[in-house]
Amino acid sequence: MKYPADYKEAKRIQLSLRPKLKIVPLKKPPRLIAGVDAAFTEEKVIAAACLYSFPELVPLEDAVAADKVSFPYIPGLLSFREGPAIMRAIQKLALKPDLLLCDGQGIAHPEGMGIASHIGVLLNIPSIGCAKSRLVGDYQEPDISKGRCTDLIFHGKKIGMVLRTRDNVKPLFVSPGHLIDRKGAVSIVLHCVMKYRLPEPIRRADSLSKKSKLNYRG
Repeated sequence: MKYPADYKEAKRIQLSLRPKLKIVPLKKPPRLIAGVDAAFTEEKVIAAACLYSFPELVPLEDAVAADKVSFPYIPGLLSFREGPAIMRAIQKLALKPDLLLCDGQGIAHPEGMGIASHIGVLLNIPSIGCAKSRLVGDYQEPDISKGRCTDLIFHGKKIGMVLRTRDNVKPLFVSPGHLIDRKGAVSIVLHCVMKYRLPEPIRRADSLSKKSKLNYRG
């Protein structure tokens, strides 16, 4: 995955990938799950990929990759700002993950191609978007109990779930990225949640990317 030259090229690439997207039930339970996230300095994007066994959720391996920031922050085009570094981090893992958990959107996106969908299609790996905030869609607030969820609806289509991962905390916005459906995405995310709001693989990737920023300051 390369950085596009400008906004128009990014949109063209994004739309060209959309026909390849498949939202289908997961074929088989994953054995290896990687959580991915990225952090930024003024000049660098630092991506982390953290591999876990599933369903045991034992941390197995971490990888970090850094690139120069080569694409501006544009809502809806996050994939092009941090996606190349994230893919490099994934490819540095000695073991290939069976599924990706991304801190961002899957199909719950204006073009139906959030970062989880984008990377999932490019790597042909099942992927899930697990975001802390909504990008598009309408929903009713789910009940305050862990595991309760409501539909996220955009233009009359169910594109994700608003999922309560802990009692009395803000919900997460979960959407399938590629090669998985909404029901499967929610099931995987809930299984990966332990003491905190975020699934453990994403929490570890978030922490690692932020800690790794210290190596790239200056």
